[in-house]
Amino acid sequence: MKGRKWSAEEKMAIVLEGLKGERKVADICREHKISQSQYYKWRDRFLEGGRSALSGSKNGSDAMYKDEILERYFNII
Repeated sequence: MKGRKWSAEEKMAIVLEGLKGERKVADICREHKISQSQYYKWRDRFLEGGRSALSGSKNGSDAMYKDEILERYFNII
């Protein structure tokens, strides 16, 4: 069964919703019609990207999105 295509922003929003811990991951997945295994794949990739960004290697695209993520999802900055 082919699923829909998710943009990077949509995936990030879903992952962040789960990381906030206000709702069960199962409920979030059911709402967005994705499997829990898909959620956890996205989460792991998201966290690996954050780990890379914080490791000190300044890639232009990594630095560009850091402030936007902090402001949009965590109201920091």
